[in-house]
Amino acid sequence: MDINLIKKLVKIFNTSGITDLEIEEEGFKIKIANKIRNSQGTIQPQQIAQPSTVLSPAPPTEEKPSEEKTLESTNNYHEVKSPIVGTFYRAPAPDADAYVQVGDSVSVGSVLCIVEAMKLMNEIESDADGKIVKILAENGKPVEYNQPLFLIQPN
Repeated sequence: MDINLIKKLVKIFNTSGITDLEIEEEGFKIKIANKIRNSQGTIQPQQIAQPSTVLSPAPPTEEKPSEEKTLESTNNYHEVKSPIVGTFYRAPAPDADAYVQVGDSVSVGSVLCIVEAMKLMNEIESDADGKIVKILAENGKPVEYNQPLFLIQPN
């Protein structure tokens, strides 16, 4: 397997929301895993390639402690989750305005984004009334089934 291909796979893996990837080609097997918790509850990236090749993980990105800790500690926000695996888009077209911004008020049925799956554009609607507090997915990036996309502060 080409080392450049492995580097590209690791780069794509690190920018996506997936946690495990395993590929086998011509007797060469590579497994990449991320966000493995140790006994102290901290997250340690782990990436393993076989045979006898170990890839070193990319350094973990630093979190924004004040904003994320505040959002996590209040637990009174409603999460809008992706109902499917696909690509997250904030707007109906590349040159169009985003459906919603942080601070916008939404009601049940309001379109929040699109998740493209197999060339089908699926509008994701709000299932709660409230105000958008945080957009958790990045435009144009893959999202997983049940991955939180938005945090809404209920009315």
